[in-house]
Amino acid sequence: MTKPAKLGGTFTFPHTSMTVSRMGYGAMQLAGRDGHKRVWGPPRDLPGAIAVLREAIAAGVNHIDTSDFYGPHITNQLIRQALHPYPDNLVIVTKVGARRAEDGSWPHARSRQQIIDAVHDNLRNLGLDALDVVNLRLGGMYGPEDEPFEEPLTALAELQQQGLVRHIGLSTVSAPQLAQAQTITQIVCIQNYYNVARRADDAFIHDLAAQGIAYVPYFPLGGFAPLQSSQLQHVATSLDATPMQVALAWLLQRSPNLLLIPGTSSIHHLHENLQAATLKLPDEALAILDTIGAAK
Repeated sequence: MTKPAKLGGTFTFPHTSMTVSRMGYGAMQLAGRDGHKRVWGPPRDLPGAIAVLREAIAAGVNHIDTSDFYGPHITNQLIRQALHPYPDNLVIVTKVGARRAEDGSWPHARSRQQIIDAVHDNLRNLGLDALDVVNLRLGGMYGPEDEPFEEPLTALAELQQQGLVRHIGLSTVSAPQLAQAQTITQIVCIQNYYNVARRADDAFIHDLAAQGIAYVPYFPLGGFAPLQSSQLQHVATSLDATPMQVALAWLLQRSPNLLLIPGTSSIHHLHENLQAATLKLPDEALAILDTIGAAK
């Protein structure tokens, strides 16, 4: 098994005994795609999806990011099929606060009952008695929204008190929203849209590091429309690496509280992504990459 040091070192979530390798795995891409309905339906290659999950664990990954609204339900069912009974050190982080509509959209689902139902859906489809970490998604796909969230977060905190949720995180939130949330319950991680070209959270990441809170960036290469950057390509070519490997290595060097969850449905790409943890970006490469964010 790959040693944690080869996966970017480790991080321990605050107020917990959970220690994970900084390079994890995001399971969103395991669900199939139906035209414009991204992350919808069963995988095109079921044995391949099962194999990727098992290979990730064999390679030393012990942090999987998922949600029951991926598929919907499909991704969690695949994780259970591939990995249950789960390794003792595996941390599964899931999300609530959205749902999938028939048109493939991602509308909010933040009422008290929707939060309760979502937690139970995750428990059932993952085959768990309690969820390690549940992130409450408050904003949209690409950023925070200024809307009240006391009801869904309080509902999640009550489920935590019942023993169904061990720890709570937030997704697509701002620093003021985190401060407000911390008056309701402890928060162990933040999951926001952030990458070498999207750096609005630079100061937020610094503040979270001071608190020991994990920051989990998603869409490390730009999301459903991947980043096209001559600077990124130049650095990748100079280091004999792929643009994704450079983007992931940049995140690992950005701050020690960043945990990565690159996703793929390919074993080849899985290993490519994990190899990014061994890629050291020199100062001149970092300077070039910094110009990408400055131009945005």
